Amino acid sequence: MALSIIYGDITKVKADAIVNAANSSLLGGGGVDGAIHKAAGKELLNECLTLNGCKTGEAKITKGYNLPSKYVIHTVGPVWTKGSKAEMKMLKNCYINSLILAKEYNCKHVVFPLISSGAYGCPKNIALEIAQDTIEEFLSKNDMEVQIILYN
Repeated sequence: MALSIIYGDITKVKADAIVNAANSSLLGGGGVDGAIHKAAGKELLNECLTLNGCKTGEAKITKGYNLPSKYVIHTVGPVWTKGSKAEMKMLKNCYINSLILAKEYNCKHVVFPLISSGAYGCPKNIALEIAQDTIEEFLSKNDMEVQIILYN
């Protein structure tokens, strides 16, 4: 299948899974993370409390609760400092690990925000290039519809 870029609000997208650009506690925060937690309801927070956080570049999955998506895949992007190779590798791992988890849960349609491009400071052009390259590489071997949603 294909990768596409759309504009909108990730909390309103009907998909098998949406990806949350979470902080390491998984307990909500600002930006995309806060919006997803608010829209999903307190049940999401309660389930996240059982997950013991998440390390940068890794991913964990929960139910979607009050969201139109069945699942939320939580991944922690790197805080961007000088764009070291380690930051780019960690950002790539966010996409890879989220996609692997989506595949394990038989998700056919997954929607990502542009991870690390908000409060974590990754320049949007770099974040988009890493996202596109990583997702397209995954899609060359896997059948899934993947979208990157940009907030408008």
